[in-house]
Amino acid sequence: MKTINVSVIGCGVWGSNHARVYNEIPSINLKSVADIDKKSVEKVAEKFNIEGYTDFEKIINDKNVEAVSICTPTVTHANLALLAIKAGKHVLVEKPMTNTITEAKQLIKAADKHDVKLAVGFVERFNPAVQEAFKLIKEGQIGKIILARTSRVSRRPARIGDVGVVKDLGIHDIDIISQLFQINPETIYASCGSIDHSYEDYANINLRYTENRNAFIETNWLTPRIRRNLIITGTNGIITVQYRTQQITIENNRQLIQPYIQYQEPLKLELESFINSIRDNKDPVVTGEDGLKALTIAEAALESCKTMEIIDFHKFQKDD
Repeated sequence: MKTINVSVIGCGVWGSNHARVYNEIPSINLKSVADIDKKSVEKVAEKFNIEGYTDFEKIINDKNVEAVSICTPTVTHANLALLAIKAGKHVLVEKPMTNTITEAKQLIKAADKHDVKLAVGFVERFNPAVQEAFKLIKEGQIGKIILARTSRVSRRPARIGDVGVVKDLGIHDIDIISQLFQINPETIYASCGSIDHSYEDYANINLRYTENRNAFIETNWLTPRIRRNLIITGTNGIITVQYRTQQITIENNRQLIQPYIQYQEPLKLELESFINSIRDNKDPVVTGEDGLKALTIAEAALESCKTMEIIDFHKFQKDD
C-alpha cells in the first residue's frame, strides 16, 4: 500500500487532532505542521517528531507533501486551500468550507482544473451511528422520511472564532439533513440572536422540503452541557441518534430496538477515507460540492435571520 505524505496547517485543538490521527495511521506519513503561533506549532511538532513551521508556505512549496489538512480560522480557508491546490496538493479543508459562497465555488473550480481531490471536514458523516441510521433508512425500516430534528448545543467556546454558531456548529446538521433528504429545501426560515458574541450565538433553523416534509435545527453556545442528537421520523417509525455516544434507537408501534454499534473515532474514519480517495483516485465521500451546498443553506438561514423573512432557497441560489 502506497504511503501518502501529509501535512497539517493549523495547530489549534482540531488541527492537533488531525495531526494525531494521521500519525496513528500506518499508511500515512505525517510530514510537517504549520501555525502562525510558534508555541502551538512547536508543541505539535515535538510531540510527533516532525517539522514545524510558522510559515505555511514551506508546506505549500514542499514537493514531497501530497495532501494537506487545513484547520485554520474560516476566513483563511480559501486562500490557503487555493494555494495548496495550485501547488498540486490534495486538500481536506475543515468546515465551514470557506467564509463565502464565491470562495467555495473558486475552490471547486480550482480543484477540478488542477486535478486534485477537495474534501470538506464534515466529521459526523463518518459517525458509525449516523451511518447505521442511514443504512436502516435505506432498508425501509421506518418508511418514508417526513420529519427530522437535530440539537447541537453547548456552552460558550473557549476561543471565539470568526463565524457564528450557524456556520460553526449548525452546519454539521445542515449537511446531515441534506444527505437525509437528498434534495434542496424549498424554503428556509431561521431566527437567531446574540447574547455574548459579536456573531449569532443561538439559532433555530426550519427547512421545508417538497411533499410537506420538514427539518428543524437547534444550535447554540448557551446551553450548560453539550447535547448532540438527531431524531428522524418516518411514516412507520422513528430513529434517534446520539452523536457523542454513538447509540441509536429504532421505535415503531410494536417495539423499541437499540442495536449494538462498535464505537469508532469519526475523525479517524474521515481522514482514512480522504487518503483512500487519493490512493484509489475516487471522489471523496464529502466533496467540495457538498461543502458548497451546506454553506449556501447556512447563508440562506443567516439571511432569514437578518430579514426575518422566509427565504425561497431556489431563488436565493440564483441571486447569489
